[in-house]
Amino acid sequence: MRKIFLVRHGQDQDNANGILNGRRNEPLTETGLNQARSLSEALRTQQFHADVIYTSPLQRAARTAEIIAEAIQGPTPDILPLLIERDFGTMSGRPYQEVLELCKDCLFPTETLNYFLEAPGAETFPALYARGQALLQEIQDKHDAGTILLVAHGDIGKMIFAAYYKLNWEEALKHFHFGNSDLVELSEDATID
Repeated sequence: MRKIFLVRHGQDQDNANGILNGRRNEPLTETGLNQARSLSEALRTQQFHADVIYTSPLQRAARTAEIIAEAIQGPTPDILPLLIERDFGTMSGRPYQEVLELCKDCLFPTETLNYFLEAPGAETFPALYARGQALLQEIQDKHDAGTILLVAHGDIGKMIFAAYYKLNWEEALKHFHFGNSDLVELSEDATID
């Protein structure tokens, strides 16, 4: 039996400063380190076991994965490039409020966030969804059984969730909030409303 758990990294410098980071490689803040430690302690207390831990190559995810692995005495995290965050193209590194103004004609509003759909050089949500599908196929091909922990980012995490449950990307953005250091089990038994 295969179990997949999905974690978003702790807060990084760009998160704290209201900057759209994407593939920028900023470190965790002290808050982000504490978020990762808190999640790790909860997992250790629950005697969580991972057979394999995969992480995005970006340091905010990799550091979160390292903290978890140490706390649960798990395997050394392996980098899985498909877990990297959405490429925000020309919106990378811009203040979130500026992105909302620059992309006001192509926003997808939700209760928690407003997502831009297009920008020069940016990965679209359909492309990101396809990447989520490819990642899940790779996991399925590599692991018939075991507990797999994926440490990723907000937008790619939402698309992995959508692909797993065969939701469209719009539904995932509207109904699934994936906060810093959130943990989600992807389960065939789950009911998604």
